[in-house]
Amino acid sequence: VQLQASGGGLVQPGGSLRLSCAASGLSFRNYALGWFRQAPGKEREFVAAIHRGGGTSIKYADSVKGRFTISRDNTKNMVYLQMNSLKADDTGVYYCTADSRKIVTTLHTDQYEYWGQGTLVTVSS
Repeated sequence: VQLQASGGGLVQPGGSLRLSCAASGLSFRNYALGWFRQAPGKEREFVAAIHRGGGTSIKYADSVKGRFTISRDNTKNMVYLQMNSLKADDTGVYYCTADSRKIVTTLHTDQYEYWGQGTLVTVSS
C-alpha cells in the first residue's frame, strides 16, 4: 500500500491550498481516509477524516471546521483536503492515512493502518 500526498507549499494567511493524496495497492473504496498534521515542536493532531464507501460520514477537528473540506474520489483512488482561510496555526506537515477497520466513532483517532510521507504546508506572510 502506498499513499502519496502532494499539494503543500507556502501560502499567505487567508489563502487556500488543496492537498491531494493518491492511494495504490488497496481496495480504495473499503478504506476510511484521514488527514493529520504535525506542527514544528508539537504533537501530531487530527485534521479530517472520511469514512469508507460513499464517504457520507465525515469528521473535522474543531480548529478547521468551516474552513477545510475533505473529499474522496473512488474512481481515481484519491482523497483531497481543500483548505481555505488558512492561518499561521495551520502550518505543519500534513499526512494522509488509510484504514480498512475504522468505524465512524474512531475516525479521529490516530490508529490508522497506513500513512503517507507527508507534505509541508507553510502559512506565512
